Amino acid sequence: MISVKVPEPQFEGQTKTKLGNSEVAGIVESVVGKGLADYLEENPRVARTVLQKVLLAAEARYAARKAREMVQRKGAVSSGGLPGKLADCSSKEPEQCEIFLVEGDSAGGSAKQARDRRFQAILPLRGKILNVEKTHLTKIYENEEIKNIALALGVGKLGPQGMHEGDLENLRYHKIILMTDADVDGSHIRTLLLTLFYRYMRPIIEKGHLYIALPPLYLVKKGHQHRYCWNDEQLKAAIAELGGGDESRVTVQRYKGLGEMNPEQLWETTMNPETRTLLRVELEDAAEADETFTLLMGKEVAPRRRFIEQNARYARLDV
Repeated sequence: MISVKVPEPQFEGQTKTKLGNSEVAGIVESVVGKGLADYLEENPRVARTVLQKVLLAAEARYAARKAREMVQRKGAVSSGGLPGKLADCSSKEPEQCEIFLVEGDSAGGSAKQARDRRFQAILPLRGKILNVEKTHLTKIYENEEIKNIALALGVGKLGPQGMHEGDLENLRYHKIILMTDADVDGSHIRTLLLTLFYRYMRPIIEKGHLYIALPPLYLVKKGHQHRYCWNDEQLKAAIAELGGGDESRVTVQRYKGLGEMNPEQLWETTMNPETRTLLRVELEDAAEADETFTLLMGKEVAPRRRFIEQNARYARLDV
């Protein structure tokens, strides 16, 4: 608290809430600046706390400004302001609509050909999105892919604390499906997307709107017969059924990416509601989920290294 006595005060305006004596500001700033500098040098922990609050407030202001700039939609079902890469569906009923967030333009092209345009929308994603767990808000709101996802879903803006449950009223699709390749890169991209939804769009998870697509790993063919397989056990069973247990009598194709499937195969295995399998993302323990995201995706390297060392023996290599 600072008390300053001025012999002849001059106030600005009738309310007298601001002192107009210009010479006072310089004196106060000089005295306070020196005293504050000395105190912060002697108390570095307090200085760090103050700086963290200043940076957090600055990031929040910047993020709020970016979020306001990002809101261009006129309504929940308006086509204005939607991402150019979005292949939207014709239905405007969110309960009937679903959107696939697809890894890569190649798979996105196949998905656009395979989809049912009445209720299925496709948004191809270019490469890996930011890891929001260890990225400043300033960079998050400048990221084109994240802006496209938010705009396409209809949540409009993502504030510093993420979307609120009330924002679900503008959600344009009640099924949001992550569709990535069945390889290490695909798993990483899916994890980055899950981190984004958990940190900034958690109500979508809590209300059961987020899903993971399960494309097959193998295609076993013999003549005109074929079987799709999602794991090694199914692969062995398909080889036993079509080839009598002899792998040389069948053709086995290992799908390393969604782009290796033609539109008909992608529809039959992964997009057709009658035949596909989806995993719904659920949040059973929020505290444990929070700790897991911080551990695996956060800035601290040492805890993540310990986790990898302790669990390395459970890992399966995909080479």
